[in-house]
Amino acid sequence: MTQDCIFCKIVAGGIPSNQVYADELVIAFHDISPQAPTHILVIPRKHISDMNEASPQDQALLGHMMLCASKIAADAGLAERGYRLVLNTGPDARQSVFHIHLHILGGRRLSGQMT
Repeated sequence: MTQDCIFCKIVAGGIPSNQVYADELVIAFHDISPQAPTHILVIPRKHISDMNEASPQDQALLGHMMLCASKIAADAGLAERGYRLVLNTGPDARQSVFHIHLHILGGRRLSGQMT
């Protein structure tokens, strides 16, 4: 845990969140500034600043985050129509909280031409 990290404070229970999922490795909660009708963040309980800090020892945790995101998206009713998973790394990618987190975005047709 990093003392000044807002997500570490959420993991520790010091800051409330609208939690939708939790297990021994990750928690997921609604983003307070949603960019889509459904915008959920999946974060590891372990503090990892970004993908550049992730190590081979984090491989299982990162895979777990992806599989949890799929389950959370399905539980939120997004699986049939689709959803986007986004993981930003660094300031140029607009990462604003430096605790790795996966965005689940859905609930409408998303703009952009990602393929």
